[in-house]
Amino acid sequence: MRAFWFIIGMLSLILGLAGILLPLLPTVPFLLLAAFCFARSSQRVHAWLIGHPRLGPPITDWQERGAIGPRAKRLASLSIGLAFALSVAMGVRPQILGIQAAVLVAVTIFIWTRPSA
Repeated sequence: MRAFWFIIGMLSLILGLAGILLPLLPTVPFLLLAAFCFARSSQRVHAWLIGHPRLGPPITDWQERGAIGPRAKRLASLSIGLAFALSVAMGVRPQILGIQAAVLVAVTIFIWTRPSA
C-alpha cells in the first residue's frame, strides 16, 4: 500500500510542478495531494516537501489555517476567467457554458472566502 501512495504522491508532485508553468493546471491542490500521499508512504519525502522553501508554505498555510495566499487567489481567478473565455471562444454550447459558469463561480467564491495567508 505504501508503494501505491508513493506513486500517487509522485504523480501529484509532478503535476503540481507542471502547474507552476502551465496557467490552467492548478499547483497547490496537487501539492496538497502529494503531501497527503507522502505522509502515508515516505516520511522523508513528506518532510522535504513540507520544508521546501517554495512548495512548503502554501501546504502548511492550508493545513494549519485553511488559508490561501492573495497571489494564489488572484492567479486562480485569472485561470478561471481564462478557462471560461477559452470555452466561449471555442463555441461551447450555451447549456454547457451555463453549467461551467455555475461551477466556476462556486469555485471562485470558495477560494475568495478562505482566509488569506
